[in-house]
Amino acid sequence: MSEIRVSDVELAGRGVTLRVHEAGDPSNPTVVLSHGFPELAHSWRHQMPALAAAGYHVIAPDQRGYGHSSAPTEVSAYGVRELTGDLIALIDRAGKDQAVFVGHDWGSLIVWETARLHPDRVRSVVGVSVPFVSWPGPPTEMMKMVYTDRFFYILYFQQVGPAERELGADPHRTMAGVLYNASGAAMVGREMPTELPPMEGTGFLDVMSATPPARPFAGPEGGWLDDADLQYYADEFAHSGYFGPVSYYRNLDANYEVVKDIGPERLSMPSYFITGELDGVNLMDPTGIERMQTMLPDFRGHTIIPGAGHWVQQESPNAFNAALLGFLSSL
Repeated sequence: MSEIRVSDVELAGRGVTLRVHEAGDPSNPTVVLSHGFPELAHSWRHQMPALAAAGYHVIAPDQRGYGHSSAPTEVSAYGVRELTGDLIALIDRAGKDQAVFVGHDWGSLIVWETARLHPDRVRSVVGVSVPFVSWPGPPTEMMKMVYTDRFFYILYFQQVGPAERELGADPHRTMAGVLYNASGAAMVGREMPTELPPMEGTGFLDVMSATPPARPFAGPEGGWLDDADLQYYADEFAHSGYFGPVSYYRNLDANYEVVKDIGPERLSMPSYFITGELDGVNLMDPTGIERMQTMLPDFRGHTIIPGAGHWVQQESPNAFNAALLGFLSSL
């Protein structure tokens, strides 16, 4: 049962239907895979068969706002209660009391907060690329203090309209630029810029520094994204648009209000972290691993995959699967 099965799942009482990718025997322990921005369940295409073959039941949704899943039109529909609640509803549907939650990028933020808001439902949690963060204040206020009138993509995403128009004008160009520029091949030798462009008049795609080469994009284990993969992403975002995905960022301050009084000690379950050596998040948050070692009660370590960038589970699937399965086998 290692093939990937795809179905549209209406989540009882939640008002949304998610397109869900599933693999493995449903009676086996469940692993939920939560994708990031701008991705889809397709980003876990190399992990699902491997996890199923190792004896797990795997669930990977296209999360609300993505692909052919429901796309509510209110910004508030993409808050942390809604996003974590969707994942919990999926394990309810599977008849499971608990699951392992693995999340990449925005999905990492979602699974960390699933562990904070629903600790009794989380057997263990694995963050990928984005470490656990306990903000000391509203995130966008802190970002404004740091970046002032300079461009920062999360602040650019706050206003409804400009970002989705820019990204949606040519989804193929958008996805090629985003996926290549955050990859390990594009990050070699790159450092944090000392001078950022002004916020006024700058768009998300304007700060992409590298022109994508011909596919497949090169990675530590060979070509990792071919024309068919890129076209799949482009077609799905042409269908969904970018309002939903970008609106995740528009809830950062509201999410802070939900979790600000829940300390990291709530994450008492086993936790782990996987990242690429050349992931740009490491440049923005270089103390993330040290912070988790200090803050999380049962943090069991991390894996840094050489040569991989932000899309680590796609760029280095063999190394990623070995790290993930190694952690799962220790539970």
